[in-house]
This record gives sequence, C-alpha cells and structure tokens, in this order.
Amino acid sequence: MSHPAHATLEIPATLAAALTASVYLRGWLRLRRDFPNASSVLRLVSFMVGLFLIWVAVGSPLTAFQHRLLTVHMVQHVLLMAVAPPLILIGAPASPLRYAIAGRAVRPALERLLRWPPIRRLRRLPTHPVVCWLAPIVALIAWHVPAVFELGLRSAWWHDVQSASFFVTGALFWAPVVQSQPGPATWPRWSMPLYLFAATLPCDALSAFLVFCDRVVYPSYLSAPRLWNLSPLGDQQCAGALMWVSVTLIYLLPAVVITIQLLSPPRTPARVVIYEVP
Repeated sequence: MSHPAHATLEIPATLAAALTASVYLRGWLRLRRDFPNASSVLRLVSFMVGLFLIWVAVGSPLTAFQHRLLTVHMVQHVLLMAVAPPLILIGAPASPLRYAIAGRAVRPALERLLRWPPIRRLRRLPTHPVVCWLAPIVALIAWHVPAVFELGLRSAWWHDVQSASFFVTGALFWAPVVQSQPGPATWPRWSMPLYLFAATLPCDALSAFLVFCDRVVYPSYLSAPRLWNLSPLGDQQCAGALMWVSVTLIYLLPAVVITIQLLSPPRTPARVVIYEVP
C-alpha cells in the first residue's frame, strides 16, 4: 500500500529530533557549568541514543517499509514503547531542558510553580504505578485491534497519533522502574520485578495470537507489495515473534537486575535504584 503523506514525514521528524538534541545539549552544558556533578556524561549519551532510536522509528528510511511489512511496523512499536523511553528517562531530561529554555530569572519561578501543591497533586495521578502499568497495555491492545490498526495504516495523522501514544505510554510505564529523579508517587523496589513480569503477559498474549493465527489479521498487508518473497502470513508470524522475544527480554532483564540488587548485601545505606546514575 502506498502512503504518500509519509514521504514528507521524515523531514519534520528529523528537524524535531535535531532541535531536541541541540536544546538538551545546551541545557546539559549549562547545568554542568553551574553544577559539575549534577548530570553525568552517561545521562547525555543515554538521552541521545534514545532520541536517535525515536528518529529511527518515525523519521528514518525505515518508515518507507512500514506499510509493506508488519514486521517493520512492529520494530517501530518496540522502539517507541520499550527501548527509547527508558533511555530517555535515564537521561533525566527535565533539568537540562529547563536550563536550556528558561533563563536564570525564570528558573526559580518555574521551580516554585512545579512545587506548588495543586501542580504536585495534578502530577500524582498520571505518575502512579497503576496508571503507568495500565496505560501502555491499553494503548498496545487498542491500537492492535484490526479496525483501529487499519485506521493508522490509512491515515498519516492517525499513524502519528499512534506513534505518539506508544512513546508517551511507554515513558509512563518505565518511569517507576528507572526512577532517574524522585517522583511524587513511587512503589517499593521489591514490587518492580512483579510490575515488569506482569506487563509481559498481555504482550505475550498478543504476540502468540499473531504467531499462531492461521489468517492475516490486518487486510492491508494482503495487497501490499511483497518484499523478500515473504508472504503476508509469514510476515505476521515474524512480527509476532519479534514482539514476543524482544519485549520479554527487555522487560525481564531489568526485573532480574533489580532482584539481584535487592538480594545482594547493600554496600551503602542509600536506596538502590536501577539505572540511577550520578
């Protein structure tokens, strides 16, 4: 299926990624100048890699194949939901972006606004772990309903909404796990392995359905030009297997790391947080 609107998607996506990278770098350098230990090089690298993977998903030449192969579409979904968000969060973008955008006179007022009790209460609901866990599951299942998925294939606008919802809900999901900065609502670290393991179950169910279904679920791929002699059903099975293996590994690896950390004797009295960097 041809999708002419996406011929111009790469330019704005590339410009947006370049602008975001430059703004973050500017803020990171200012923050390091004023507080040398406030943000490490690891945070900078993590953010830039995460931003690059977002660009790969929505702005790179990979997008030319998303309407021909479901497997390519699935690669985009995995990058946007499971790979890029934790890297962006490890980069702790809030402080560098504030330093880049707000001047010295504005930053104290902005900090006071963010600490204002009504604002803190407003932030508490979307950052609660229950909401963070449910949001990506609902987005994943809803967007893979055939009629809704087909809508994203036929409309560039809806496809962009789909990509944005995958990234936003992915960031919400990873926020309690990464905890690069203190949040208004956190759960004990011992609950995070269960949180991650439980999230693999809906993904596994969807993946298994795509792998073992004996018909093509999304009709648009039946008429799409074939690449590498891969049949529509074979493409669907590859997409399901990709989601199954990648999501399981990506979610369970930090669960194992957190479990090992919790079972290991603490070296310092400070609370251990996975991925936390100085």
